[in-house]
Amino acid sequence: MPRVYEQDAQTAVTDTLAVPLFDLTGELESLRSEALAIFDRVWSSGAFISGPDLAEFEERFAAFCGAEHCVGVSDGTAAIQLGLLALGVEPEATVITVPNTFVATVEAIAAAGASPQLVDVDPVHRCMDPTQLKAAIATDTAAVVPVHLFGRLAPIARIAAICARSGVALLEDAAQAHGASLARRRAGAWGDAAAFSFYPSKNLGAAGDAGAVVCRNAETAEVVRSLRHHGSIAGESNRHIRRGGTHRMDNLQAALLVLRLARLEEGNNQRRQAAQIYRELLADLPLTLPEPDGVDEEQVYHLFVVEVDARDEVLAALRQRGIGAGVHYPTPVHLQPAWRHLGYARGDFPVAEHLAAHCISLPCFAGISEQEQTCVAQELAEALRR
Repeated sequence: MPRVYEQDAQTAVTDTLAVPLFDLTGELESLRSEALAIFDRVWSSGAFISGPDLAEFEERFAAFCGAEHCVGVSDGTAAIQLGLLALGVEPEATVITVPNTFVATVEAIAAAGASPQLVDVDPVHRCMDPTQLKAAIATDTAAVVPVHLFGRLAPIARIAAICARSGVALLEDAAQAHGASLARRRAGAWGDAAAFSFYPSKNLGAAGDAGAVVCRNAETAEVVRSLRHHGSIAGESNRHIRRGGTHRMDNLQAALLVLRLARLEEGNNQRRQAAQIYRELLADLPLTLPEPDGVDEEQVYHLFVVEVDARDEVLAALRQRGIGAGVHYPTPVHLQPAWRHLGYARGDFPVAEHLAAHCISLPCFAGISEQEQTCVAQELAEALRR
């Protein structure tokens, strides 16, 4: 089987790199017989939509996150959109998020009818700066969407306290944080709701697109269930009480996610071990490493991101030498052509702009070998010497 990896943030390709940015080969092979049995069972049953596997995954993933409810949806972008709507975000309201994220975060806010407002990130967490958030909240602020980036929680305890005092809804963008925790509370257990993506490259990935909203309130969960299926009510055919859409998670994807959820903690531990090896291998190089875990914190290293000078030259040298390094994300949201109408300009978010110009994502995935990491470190050291 050829290796499957991601050369850039969202583009899956196959090739023969010395070390790919992302590689599913080992896990896919180890799960092949079980996955094929699941496909055969679902195919034979004809339960493709809203089947028992979906209910099982929702129950298991809610328990994993420490949340009361989970609603499977079509993808992570839909999870943010439906989560905001279920929390009562109305048209013309303002939702605060960050520029240092994949564009899907602001797309989902806009799709919910709200206006995205951006605040900068802090240079340590690379996530939402609570001080700037506090200053930005105004009377028209309906919700806050902090992004847990690269497998680390944003300063979520401080953010949650600010939202609670301000009476503002909190929805976690947890697309990169499956299993990450602070004070033994995992991503998904801090906000009024949280949105997850199960894009194949995530720590918990489906065999295609899928997502979920987890939340603490039964009413919020019921609204998401309604919105994902044309605004209908469970058990009442052809009665639609709100404007919804088609945002369902396929039953087959749910069954495969149940299978992979059982291995998530093992995979997260392998990523943590890989991160520690990188810290030892890269300790003497002229670069900035991601901050290690703080007190009562566990990162899950969806990505291992370093900061270097002359980033583009270093990145080109690594790729030339067969190292599948990437950049997450080379252009902050406020500088993307599609979002210029928000009215921001270069220089408005200096930390996010610095990260966009200096970050390199190194190969990091469950099952990466120490030999592969040593190869990455050697080639990175050589690239930095040029």
